[in-house]
Amino acid sequence: MVGEDNKQRFRAVVFDLDNTLIDFMKMKRISCEESISAMINAGLKINKEKGLRRLFSIYDKHGWEYSHIFQEFIKEITGKIDYRILAAGIVAYRRVRSGFLEPYPLVHSTLLKLKVRGIKLAILSDAPRLKVWIRLTSLKLQDYFDIVVTYDDTKKRKPAREPFLAVLKKLGLKPEEVLMVGDWPKRDIAGAKRVGMKTCLANYGRVKKDSRIKPDYSINQFDKIAKIVGVE
Repeated sequence: MVGEDNKQRFRAVVFDLDNTLIDFMKMKRISCEESISAMINAGLKINKEKGLRRLFSIYDKHGWEYSHIFQEFIKEITGKIDYRILAAGIVAYRRVRSGFLEPYPLVHSTLLKLKVRGIKLAILSDAPRLKVWIRLTSLKLQDYFDIVVTYDDTKKRKPAREPFLAVLKKLGLKPEEVLMVGDWPKRDIAGAKRVGMKTCLANYGRVKKDSRIKPDYSINQFDKIAKIVGVE
């Protein structure tokens, strides 16, 4: 559902990356399922569904970019790291990951529509710089964006003020001229509101719910962004 104030125009739109532009959780779940299966085949003693729940609980604790996820997972279950099992899990994860990472429907056409109408486009992600650029490039999204701000730019994660202030500074715009689009109310929406940006919740990719945080707009499919910005 799009907010009522559809006449509001913005000079820039800032997007979160994972679960906003790209279907990150679909890729993550399928890759982790294959990884768990491979580790079980290599000798790990655990039920697949139970293993998946434990793996995701570690992600919840450390974040989606945690690089030692499988080491900690195996150590939790067996008390030590078995490198035969670890290698099986990592290889399976990497093999599946690239094949299931894809943008949401209408992302390319909508970004192009915004771009040709002179709207500045930016990425604001908690992921490391190289991972952000690899994802953008692999999905042919890299040329749409004027600004890309990652964790490496401020060493702070949303909802801290620093990442949002950094992207505003690079854009050279006032907060009220910029729309922040993200899937996570507590991080994307609350953080943007804290510095005065307008906000749009990407319901189609939302993983974490928080009814206490109210966005200015809410959308169920990506192309509705154009109507909010006023380029239709």
